[in-house]
Amino acid sequence: MIKKYEDIINLPHHTSKKHKPMPIINRAAQFCPFMALTGYDAAIKYTELYTEEKVMLSDDTINNINRCLSTLEQSSEKNIKIRVTYFIKHTKKEGGVYVEKAGYFQKIDAYESILYFSDGTKIPFCDIKEIKIDSSI
Repeated sequence: MIKKYEDIINLPHHTSKKHKPMPIINRAAQFCPFMALTGYDAAIKYTELYTEEKVMLSDDTINNINRCLSTLEQSSEKNIKIRVTYFIKHTKKEGGVYVEKAGYFQKIDAYESILYFSDGTKIPFCDIKEIKIDSSI
């Protein structure tokens, strides 16, 4: 029985005397135009984005938030430390994420229903999930 390629299996690998070997990075790059699934990486990144639904707050939670906002608005004290958990809607996907912001309270715009931090961060009242007035932040 004749084995396949027996006549060439032990021959040394051919190296050109005219051309230098191509770097590995260039050898891999020559196959990029043949990617079967263009846009696949972008689609994967899009689905990787973590989102969650905005929760409906209970009446007790809403009352606590309103009480804290009222306390902050009526306070004459400067540099009140607060910690706010609020919802940020995702710009490209359904839902969003809850984030926590700690810092110093600046003011409340009751007309626009916005809470301002001293660093300029603005949080709409409707996105607030929790407020803590905290002296240990």
